[in-house]
Amino acid sequence: MSIAIDKEKCRGCGKCEKVCPGTLIATDEQGKAYIKYPKDCWGCSSCIKECSFGAIALYLGADIGGMGSRMTVATEGDLLNWNIEKTDGTVETIVINKKESNKY
Repeated sequence: MSIAIDKEKCRGCGKCEKVCPGTLIATDEQGKAYIKYPKDCWGCSSCIKECSFGAIALYLGADIGGMGSRMTVATEGDLLNWNIEKTDGTVETIVINKKESNKY
């Protein structure tokens, strides 16, 4: 599992670099984020949740049923919108209420 960073969408805020528990994200000379060692990515999705610009996507490989889809996250108040762009171009959105997500 790994992430993909779209340098065109990246605004160089550095939030992803700060939050990565594996210190795998760095910035280039233009201030754009990139992943240093993609194969070492844990797939924790911390950077995806921090990116306000949709520049980071979690690659959902066939091994977890994603078949090459990419997932980004957009925050709207207390809601997290997990946007899954499938290989056929369709987008599925899963909405999660942060206040309700950890109730048992």
